[in-house]
Amino acid sequence: MRKLLLPSLIIIGALLLLIRIFYLQVINDSFKLKSDNNAIKIKYDYPERGYIFDRYGKLLVSNQASYDIMVIPRELKNIDTLEFCKLLKITKEDYIKTIAKAKVYSPRLPSVFLSQLNKSEFAAFQEKIRKFEGFYFQKRSLRDYEVDFGANVFGFITQVNERLIAKNPYYNSGDLIGRQGVEESYEEILRGIKGVKYFQKDKYNREIGSYKDGKYDTIAVQGEDINLTLDAELQRYGEQLMIDKRGGIVAIEPKTGEILALITAPSYDPSILVGRQRSKNYTLLYYDSIAKPLYDRGLLAEYPPGSPFKILTGLIGLQEGIIDEQTTFMCHHGFSYAAGRFMKCHGFGPHQLNNGIYNSCNTYFANVYMKTINKYVQPSYAVDVWSDHLKSFGLGDFMGYDLPTGKRGNIPDSKTYKRMYPNGGWRSTTIISNSIGQGEVLMTPIQLASMMATVANEGYYYTPHIIKKIKGTAIDPKFKVKHQTTIDKKYFKPMIKGLFDVYNLGTASTLRVEGIDIAGKTGTAENFAKIGGKRVQLKDHSIFVAFAPKDNPKIAIAILVENGGFGATIAGPIASLMIEKYLRKKISRTDLETRILKTSLREQYAKLGGMKEASAIETTPKDSTSRNNTINTFIPIDSTNQN
Repeated sequence: MRKLLLPSLIIIGALLLLIRIFYLQVINDSFKLKSDNNAIKIKYDYPERGYIFDRYGKLLVSNQASYDIMVIPRELKNIDTLEFCKLLKITKEDYIKTIAKAKVYSPRLPSVFLSQLNKSEFAAFQEKIRKFEGFYFQKRSLRDYEVDFGANVFGFITQVNERLIAKNPYYNSGDLIGRQGVEESYEEILRGIKGVKYFQKDKYNREIGSYKDGKYDTIAVQGEDINLTLDAELQRYGEQLMIDKRGGIVAIEPKTGEILALITAPSYDPSILVGRQRSKNYTLLYYDSIAKPLYDRGLLAEYPPGSPFKILTGLIGLQEGIIDEQTTFMCHHGFSYAAGRFMKCHGFGPHQLNNGIYNSCNTYFANVYMKTINKYVQPSYAVDVWSDHLKSFGLGDFMGYDLPTGKRGNIPDSKTYKRMYPNGGWRSTTIISNSIGQGEVLMTPIQLASMMATVANEGYYYTPHIIKKIKGTAIDPKFKVKHQTTIDKKYFKPMIKGLFDVYNLGTASTLRVEGIDIAGKTGTAENFAKIGGKRVQLKDHSIFVAFAPKDNPKIAIAILVENGGFGATIAGPIASLMIEKYLRKKISRTDLETRILKTSLREQYAKLGGMKEASAIETTPKDSTSRNNTINTFIPIDSTNQN
């Protein structure tokens, strides 16, 4: 019996293998379609990408017809390369290089020879395509931008690379994919599903009909349309206000977390990344290492938040029982601490929470922070308590929004200072700069905007997001989840009163808009650069955060203008203008609007060696030249700057 066991197993195994082979090759021949089969030709039908609308249904991005010239290297025969190159306006060297690349990919499979021809470019070639055996055209759909703004929000579409093709079987050579912005975040929804048709070929490589009567053919399914949370007019207006400036603006609807505007400056017209010039234009944008038009400052730029951070210092002090509304600290134009060190301040006299906020008194908030840390015996424990409060606002980490790029910012904790001071010895006065949003604290503009939305909501926030509606699909439920902070609701009311008085009595009193109650906070962050190996102080960054109306807020906003000076100089006016634009759809402070539209910071940026050369890329990228520069800005560890 044992002698029969092994032969029996071998026979059974062989029979199973033969049955499987018979099934795959005779009964189920679908695997033939996936192989490099000379007798079967595959044609793809590419669907239109889904359209993109703003929150009110305004069309932002649609589609236009485009054509790719495809090549199958093995099928090339008797090509008149001179005539071919003349038709397509390319050089013979380009022809040879592209064919060689196609052969490396596959001699038998189609590759893109020349992509994104428009109708007029394609028409001349179409008439003579029969003369060029081995070439054919593939119709595709390219983006057609209905607006000339919002490039950082939309992203762009580009050809897939070989690495992605190997990783994702959906894509083939020449396929398009979304990159950056919502095109990348919602690629699978926007792209749709391409259709496939299989054709039988004879021994002369001629099509002789549909394979298996179309049994395996599929039809293309158009991509789904999406509505963004963006207010297109607010986005356009914000980008206009930021002309000749650098920085980021983020506006959020507090009650939902919907992003109303997401602005980075400088930016570019999204249409320049469509068509045959897209590669050249993208290269110019990519290598502009000074203006960085592809760098989304609203999501990626980490800055010391400056005086707006005093809002959080005060709230934590209230929550920890360190202060109440009447707690008073005396200010003598600054705060003395740690063996003669002095933090400058514009304030003078007694300060409580309310006038501490609207006067932006460094001394007041330095005292609050110092007492918060000194409340506990161990500074390391105290810093972790402070840090946990801040992290409950969503700070110091990726916020979970639906855009493919971002930065954590930085909220230090005990681990931070153990690394910085391995021998110990640090205490509240060592890290006192945190109290006014300097020190080790870093935040992105979207984090600042979300922070203000949280204050407007008196203690809770929703994850910021750019998607409002997807046709036929529900948006991610995480955007409906309310996040509660560790600060009791009762402590937000006195803070909001102080922020309201910033506009009535304090540092933004000249920026009031008649009939709109705005709560806000000016801010300034020191700015240094390394030039020729030396640390040089440049003009400060201008920061402003606000929400309005004070009661039942509809918009929260954060503005950061690099090298813009005091918060009330440029960032503050932009906040007031954008708030009025959103709430009223018009501007009453035309004097303020004119001043900001005419304000240019090019001379400030020229000090960094970039703004004069960058002017071409910001206005007409096709005429720009790439640049490199050794100047790099960085953030100071310790600063005592006033709002």
